[in-house]
Amino acid sequence: MASSVDVHVRICGQEIIKYDLEIKALIQDIRDCPGPQSALMELNSEVKEKFNKLRLRIQDLEQMAREQDKETDRLTIQAETESQRRQLLSNQTAWRKANLACKLSIDNTEKEELLREGDNQSTRQRKVTKESLVETSSNITESLMSISRMMAEQPPPPGRCRKQMRSLKI
Repeated sequence: MASSVDVHVRICGQEIIKYDLEIKALIQDIRDCPGPQSALMELNSEVKEKFNKLRLRIQDLEQMAREQDKETDRLTIQAETESQRRQLLSNQTAWRKANLACKLSIDNTEKEELLREGDNQSTRQRKVTKESLVETSSNITESLMSISRMMAEQPPPPGRCRKQMRSLKI
């Protein structure tokens, strides 16, 4: 019959495996996360929570190893504890890489959206600018023609006519 210590060790091991699998699933969700940043932050908070629970269960397993009377049981549980610590570190590395990949993807998506919006705005702005230039040009032309007509309708000043006539005689 299994002792109560063995049962506790097995239960602790099963919980460690459960948290490990949950963390791996969340890491995959982070890799697949299309954004926005708030969704990524929510996933990250869940991962942190699971990591904390996993750390505590690994510490519990380590404490159980210290409490073992038989040297072989103690060494077996310590080996399992070390294996789980290495797995935790591996998951942390995978989590960091997934975060970087997701942040890069979100940044690129946001950049593309800004460029698309910028292209639409600059095209619209250029169109508006061309239209305003044409309108301004038309207004200037009309003003010049109006000034020309006004000048043509006005009689020349008296002194100016004499000067022009003198210049013609010379």
